[in-house]
Amino acid sequence: MAMTSDLSFACDCGTVTGTMRVTSGEGDHVVCHCTDCQDLTHHLGHAERLLDAHGGTALYQTRCARMRLDTGRDRLACLHLTDAPTLRWYAACCRTPLFNTFKNGKLPFITILTATCDPARREQVFGPPRGHLFTQDAIGDASQLPKMGTPTLMRRFFVRAIKDIVSGDRRKAALFDATTLEPIATPHRLTGEERAALEGRRTKAGPDPT
Repeated sequence: MAMTSDLSFACDCGTVTGTMRVTSGEGDHVVCHCTDCQDLTHHLGHAERLLDAHGGTALYQTRCARMRLDTGRDRLACLHLTDAPTLRWYAACCRTPLFNTFKNGKLPFITILTATCDPARREQVFGPPRGHLFTQDAIGDASQLPKMGTPTLMRRFFVRAIKDIVSGDRRKAALFDATTLEPIATPHRLTGEERAALEGRRTKAGPDPT
């Protein structure tokens, strides 16, 4: 029998708060090592706290209507790191990274950074990660990390997305207007200078000596 739990989340300063409804077997708890996830935390100033030793970010991806905002809706901001359609959401008040979504609500999903969730309960509620993504971008020797292939994640992703489209739940997503399916905050696309700064950081860091 599937178990359902409500797990609270908040930005660092507590302005943006809400609840994530987690049903066992429905979502995917993963650790992503891609350069975009790493760049996001550096750009927002939270890399030291959020990245693990291999540059991984712990994430939970689920259906879009499973997240409810309680406070701080007007403090949400979002950005595009690159020309890709992924939209990265954060709290403007303290620059805490919070969610990843598609550029609009037409392709419904939500991914939450698990570090923002209740530390006393998140491990129990999310369970162990299903695997690690983009380990080729990891810091150091990631050969021992249990991998999850992108095709496996995408198969599970599309099952959830189709359910949200057919049921109409994509219009219940807290981050998008129910009528237009456009984001509730105006996205910022990183400038050439901002991208160059992130690329420069990676170049300066160089290959890991291990």
